[in-house]
Amino acid sequence: MTLTLLTGGARSGKSALAVRRAARSGLPVVFVATGEARDDEMADRIARHREERPEGWATVEAPHDLVDAVRVLPPDHVVIVDCLSLWVSNLMERGDDEAATVAAADELGRWATAYPGTVLVVTNEVGLGIVPMHPVSRDYRDRLGRVNATVAAHADLAQLVVAGRTLTLDPRED
Repeated sequence: MTLTLLTGGARSGKSALAVRRAARSGLPVVFVATGEARDDEMADRIARHREERPEGWATVEAPHDLVDAVRVLPPDHVVIVDCLSLWVSNLMERGDDEAATVAAADELGRWATAYPGTVLVVTNEVGLGIVPMHPVSRDYRDRLGRVNATVAAHADLAQLVVAGRTLTLDPRED
């Protein structure tokens, strides 16, 4: 019923904001995590994120098959998808091409708008800096930008998070 996209830079407060909004809802929450603990640093990040979440929330790990994972979620929950940035990286590493990735993002957006509950999607904005020198980095930046725009096109609300504060972006134009 409601899809909100929260985007911004690293450590801008996007995930914490999604957690606060979900907790305030009073509804059951499902946290859909796209990250994988492949090294100590990432394991530490995941542990810190888990500590921010209230006990009793369900967690679904979906580093690759995000759309399949959300399609089976029960209705009338708040669903947090955190985050598209890691998901796109995982798909690139797996060898998915850009067209397949953007198509999956469109499926996610379509699912979220039809879901009988609230969906909060977290993602990074990586396209505000200089053009990366390496082709893989440029591909990632461009692909994530297209994924973000695709999901945002479905969103009822899109907000840029900077220093824990939000700036509401213009509503989508149909």
